[in-house]
Amino acid sequence: MTDYVIAPPAAADVAVEGTDARFPIRRVFCVGRNYAAHAREMGKDPDREPPFFFTKPADAVCDAGGTIPYPPLTQDLHHEVELVVAIGRGGRDIAPENAESHIWGYGIGIDLTRRDLQQQAKDLGRPWDWGKAFDRSAPCSPLVPASRIGHPKSGRISLSVNGEIRQQGDLADQIWPVADIVAICSASVELRPGDLIFTGTPAGVAALKPGDRLEGEIEGVAQLRLTIGAPQDRG
Repeated sequence: MTDYVIAPPAAADVAVEGTDARFPIRRVFCVGRNYAAHAREMGKDPDREPPFFFTKPADAVCDAGGTIPYPPLTQDLHHEVELVVAIGRGGRDIAPENAESHIWGYGIGIDLTRRDLQQQAKDLGRPWDWGKAFDRSAPCSPLVPASRIGHPKSGRISLSVNGEIRQQGDLADQIWPVADIVAICSASVELRPGDLIFTGTPAGVAALKPGDRLEGEIEGVAQLRLTIGAPQDRG
């Protein structure tokens, strides 16, 4: 038995639909600007840019369904609804035609973004971490096994805030489909069981405020609901 000098942190995990079992989380990769309309609304040319990745800590993932406090240091918190891919079998240099055999399941998540901090970092040529990788910045629905729903390549993805649609698109609109994303990511790092990949967001990202109620859905995959709460008191 390993003798730790402090108690080790609890392992990060996320719910699995229809069971009390949990999916353990190792790492979280996020794909930037993977829908053409969103790339354009962010001022980029989707026809010229290969996919790029950023990361969030595993414990940034939290179960959707409750209330998430409005995070500190920001006045411009944005929502980005995304298809989430859960890796069940690891590998390096995975061929696109073999990618599906490495996927355990899927869910719907929100890449919460402190847009003002992200923009400040961009302007200064610094990393985005403070804009993307903060506490509870990746709420996620319960995951659904691919053995139950297959591997979705099309289907409506949407997010409403207080009953009004903010984001909508189709998985078929992704510039880089899931198989390519898995392959490209695995060319840079070895994917392992427990890795999650947030696969990009459609157009319509916008600001949130305390009290906002979010409802997201990917047709044939999963749904999520959550509320943005008041800023958390400092401890």
